[in-house]
Amino acid sequence: MDLTVVAYVIYLVVSIALTVWVARTLSHNGRIFLSDVLRGDERLADAVNRLLVVGFYLVNLGFVALYLHQSDEITDARGIFEALSTKLGVVLLVLGVMHLANVYVLNRIRRRGVMEREQVPPVRPTDWAAPTAGA
Repeated sequence: MDLTVVAYVIYLVVSIALTVWVARTLSHNGRIFLSDVLRGDERLADAVNRLLVVGFYLVNLGFVALYLHQSDEITDARGIFEALSTKLGVVLLVLGVMHLANVYVLNRIRRRGVMEREQVPPVRPTDWAAPTAGA
């Protein structure tokens, strides 16, 4: 049996399983965060959450598929472990970077919304401020 094919199968199974696990975890735990970012609009938070999961799957599974190619033939068990450690390490790094990028963008949106909600006008809308002497 060709050990390169064995490495491909192991790589695909582990990569797809990791992608599904990370997507489900982020979707489940990110829903509350999205609800806060979107000011409590649960329907919009669910819709955005589903869209993010679909995008996450498309990008990660596309990357896994593109990164499948192995240029050197694998001839022994050591070669399988070396190829898998490199490939799975890169896949995990890509998953982590995508997660951090999503959290960063959503947190910026959230902070902008919090700042808008907390801004207090300098004068109550029903009051009048007299001009200062120098103005």
